[in-house]
Order: sequence, then structure tokens, then C-alpha cells
Amino acid sequence: MLDQTVRPIIARPLDRAAQSLDRAGITPAGITAIGLGLGVAACVAVLVGAWWLAMGFWLLNRLADGLDGPLARRRGPTDLGGLFDLVSDFTVYAAIIVAMAIRVDDARMAAIFVLFAYYLSGTAGLAWSNLAARREIVGDSRAFIFPAGLAEGTETVIAYVVMFAFPSHLEALLWTWSAVVGVTAVQRVVYTHRLLK
Repeated sequence: MLDQTVRPIIARPLDRAAQSLDRAGITPAGITAIGLGLGVAACVAVLVGAWWLAMGFWLLNRLADGLDGPLARRRGPTDLGGLFDLVSDFTVYAAIIVAMAIRVDDARMAAIFVLFAYYLSGTAGLAWSNLAARREIVGDSRAFIFPAGLAEGTETVIAYVVMFAFPSHLEALLWTWSAVVGVTAVQRVVYTHRLLK
């Protein structure tokens, strides 16, 4: 929902940073791998109850995710790079929720519903992306394009930051987030249905 507003604002600084990384010889896959490592570090921080440290690693992970795309476009994006980026993102999103479920007993059921909502939303989004690409109706250079919805990248960053900041309210926050992602899944199914018609 917020991505269309945020992307134009952050595009130029990310492009400038990607230019510097390109000059330094850093590859897009290298940035994606660093981001994955930072995401894993965020999970470990959650497991030991270091919530503010987890937030820091999470934000650095998101920064890396914002940089690998512009860097890839400078070097010539590849399907393999797009796949690595997507799998890394989904891995971190889910792994942090699993770490939260392990750390906070009361939040486990809510975490299960978040993962279920992720499964539905991700499946619907990938289906739409594939069909839109086949029908040549997507004007975007990214490897995978997801239709707009209530929970996009910007909302995910904010939601996780709030969860890291208020772990004592984690159960309620996870239930709320599962509902938001669930609405997004429904939106994506509707978009795909319209595309098929």
C-alpha cells in the first residue's frame, strides 16, 4: 500500500549507494548474501531476547534488500539473482516469525497464523506475477512483481520494527499482522481472478 509512495523517495539515494558498490566491485548476489546473514543475525537476537539488536539487524537486512536491486540493474539483472533475492526475503520474513514463536510461548498460535497468511499471500502473489508476465502486462524490471496490497514491503518493515520495539505485546501484534497479511492474500486472489477473466 505504501510502496508506491516510498519507492520514488528512496530510489535516488539507493541508486547512488549502488553506484558506489558497483565501483567497489561488490556483486548483487554478494549484497543479497550479506542481507541474508543479517536476517539470520536478527533471528538469533530474537532467540536470546535482544530485541533492539534484532531491530538493528532487521533494518540493515532491509537496507541490503533495497541495494541489491539497483546494483543488479546496473550490472544487468539475472533470473538467478532474482530468485536468490526472493528466496532470501521469504526466508528472513518467516524465520523471524519462527524465532518469535520460540522465544515467546504465548505468541505461538498467532505466529502460526502469520505463517499461514504468508503462505497464502505469497502463493497468490507469485501466481499473479507469473500470469502478468506471460500476458505482458507488467512494466517493471524486477524479477518478480507482486500486485499492490495492504501489506507490502514498507508495511512489513514497519510491522517488524513495532514487534521488536514492543515484545511484551507480541501476541496481539502478531494476530493483527496475520489479519493484515490475510487481507492482502484476498486482494491478490481477486487481482489474479480479474487477470484471468
